Amino acid sequence: MTGAPGARTDPPPDGHLATGRELRRVFGTFATGVAVLTVGGEHPHGMTANSFASVSLDPPLVLVCVGRSTVMHACLAEASGFGVSVLAAGHAGIARYFADSRRPVGPEEFSGIRTVPGARTGVPLIAGALAWFECEPWRRYDGGDHTIVVGRLLSAARVAAGAALLFHDGLLGTTEYEWRARG
Repeated sequence: MTGAPGARTDPPPDGHLATGRELRRVFGTFATGVAVLTVGGEHPHGMTANSFASVSLDPPLVLVCVGRSTVMHACLAEASGFGVSVLAAGHAGIARYFADSRRPVGPEEFSGIRTVPGARTGVPLIAGALAWFECEPWRRYDGGDHTIVVGRLLSAARVAAGAALLFHDGLLGTTEYEWRARG
């Protein structure tokens, strides 16, 4: 089996450990889906996340990793529930918007963004997303400069079919294969 053209075939001889920006670039070689994490209430907030994963089917659990210095970290510390909207290929603008620290904060943060209130938590979920998850915080774990938040699912639904939005090498892209109707 061969690697990508021009790829190294052996590890660096010095056992080099990338740090800072270089480490971010190394992590970025792993393609991920893109989601928007949301909390509701008087001060709703959203954040683009690519560190979202399923953890367990029984009990149904997911995880998100949130930077300790983010507004979302403080929001999740007080929230009784949170939502995750898995973004579709056409949602690159929404992903960029919720990644922009200059956007408004509070209810006006969601003006101009089509959302649907979660049936169980009322958190804003992104309209047209491929899937929605509503969660209650279950456990929190130290993850260095992040907190790993494990959520117990209150509801989960695949709400649309289509290509997913992906994040790879610092860029947003989409799945390239053709979707077929499932019978």
